[in-house]
Amino acid sequence: MKKIVYILAILLAVGMTSCEDYLDTPTKSSLDEMVIFSTPDLAKGAVDGIKVPFAETNGHRGRFLPWYGMNTDIEWYNLSERYPDGQSDLAVYGAQANNNQMNTTNNAWAQMYSGIERANICIRGLRAYGNPEPGTELGYLLGEALTLRAIYYADLLKAWGDVVARFEPINSETLYLPKSSRDVIYKQLISDLEEAATLVPWPNETNATASIERVNKAFVKGFRARMILAATGYSQYPDGIRRSNDPDLTVEKLYPVALQECLDVINSGTCRLEPSFETVFKKNCQDNVAAGGEALWELPFSDGRGRMLFTFAIRHNSVDQYTGQARGGQAGPTPHVFYDFDVKDTRRDVSVVPYEWGTATNGIAKQQLLNLSKWSFGKFRYEWMSRFVTSTNDDGVNKMYMRYAEVILMAAEIANELQGPAAAAPYLKMIRQRAFKSSDWPAKVEAYVNALTTKEAMFNAIVDEHKFEFVGEMTRKQTLIRWNLLKTKLDEAKTKMYALRDRTGQYADVPEKVYYSYAADGESLQFYGFNRGETEDRTTQYEYNTVFVNASKLTDAKIESIYAKDPDKNQFWPIWQVFLDASNGQLKNDYGY
Repeated sequence: MKKIVYILAILLAVGMTSCEDYLDTPTKSSLDEMVIFSTPDLAKGAVDGIKVPFAETNGHRGRFLPWYGMNTDIEWYNLSERYPDGQSDLAVYGAQANNNQMNTTNNAWAQMYSGIERANICIRGLRAYGNPEPGTELGYLLGEALTLRAIYYADLLKAWGDVVARFEPINSETLYLPKSSRDVIYKQLISDLEEAATLVPWPNETNATASIERVNKAFVKGFRARMILAATGYSQYPDGIRRSNDPDLTVEKLYPVALQECLDVINSGTCRLEPSFETVFKKNCQDNVAAGGEALWELPFSDGRGRMLFTFAIRHNSVDQYTGQARGGQAGPTPHVFYDFDVKDTRRDVSVVPYEWGTATNGIAKQQLLNLSKWSFGKFRYEWMSRFVTSTNDDGVNKMYMRYAEVILMAAEIANELQGPAAAAPYLKMIRQRAFKSSDWPAKVEAYVNALTTKEAMFNAIVDEHKFEFVGEMTRKQTLIRWNLLKTKLDEAKTKMYALRDRTGQYADVPEKVYYSYAADGESLQFYGFNRGETEDRTTQYEYNTVFVNASKLTDAKIESIYAKDPDKNQFWPIWQVFLDASNGQLKNDYGY
């Protein structure tokens, strides 16, 4: 038994070391792997080990999740104007291969391949020795391993475009490999996820799928639909922005497949939109991982790992009544987003807030108003947590990797393309019914959606709905890329910000002055002057007031900082220099890096 545990430790540790170190480890006999991958408890330990690199210091935890996804038309790094400083470079499409945040041997690129290597070993072992049939625990573990590997590859493809394809464990002949076409990788992932869906049960069908920290059929199918849309959509290739030339990755061939995957999830009845939009994010902050709600799968962090609130929460400037760490506020919504929401849209005040928490006095902090150039994401709040965070640099809140609302919007998008706006309408209505009170449905749901009578009008409405639904969740960038709208929407955001700060065009009726005072609790702010039409003098009703919307609050330099280089020529990060240097000449950067 000791030998088995030792071999298992090697399997779990693989990828934590360099490839050369891996090749120097003791040879594992087929008997060792046979015991591990034919024994459910041991195999589960190995598959759980695939998740370890997610939480490593410079992996998803500290480098990928805090940086990938900015800047878009709805979210930006709050210090974008500091370019070039290493950090802002990653957000404003100006990163170089020697970036001082990323150019280390233990960075996200390496951690993702560490996870892939762990998955490859598990997949090989389970196929060889586990008899992984549907309905068996070892079958589930194979489906989970295939899905986890696909997650690592999906994020590699998002950030770097063409990357190295490794679908077998490393050996001496495959130590150094060049990049592969992303098309080859996408086809493998789409195939893998099809197999995985036959092996993993629906949410709450088994003990394993009772938690959204483990994969289930609803997530796998929704994730496969996402991969199909990415594979068939636009992206930057060395010869320009285009769709894939691969005949197996066409809209005509794969959109019907993706639509069926979405419909399978919707018709399964195993997940649901939360009745309240706010509840989605409260549950996330409260570590509620019960399956059957809106979150389909969350990237799991222990209490002492993960930086979702640390990075994206409403900022707390000191230790206070809600948190033992003074963090949050690295990024926020672009200023115009608040004013783009319908005033009756219940998602607005959950997603976008104009305050942060000030320095505490005697341990108690109050909200304090920000200025026009810096808003907060409201979906991430220490004050919603059930735990009191004491770590100096981690909060332990999971990354909500996919939620049911995305499946519904994908169904709307695909149905519109294949069958027209009438087929898409029911799905768009599902999203908007949750966004508005039932008393507003006749105008905001029925009339609004029914007026979308062309494919173009429906598509544009879906693009807008995606904005309002997902602001702050860092899904927008990849979606804009596959729609071939990245630079178009970034330029539109700049135009909107100029119009907002000058109160012209569609923002001409935005109030200039905001009135505010503290609520009865002594810490929460109450406002007048953020909603269009709120222009009365309320000096006597509110304790404070300020000119909120003008040019001094949102400068030209700040607006222009949303991108430093052409986003359509810099859709991907470069491969970092340390990995180029260690590739034996096999790796290179494209796209002008």
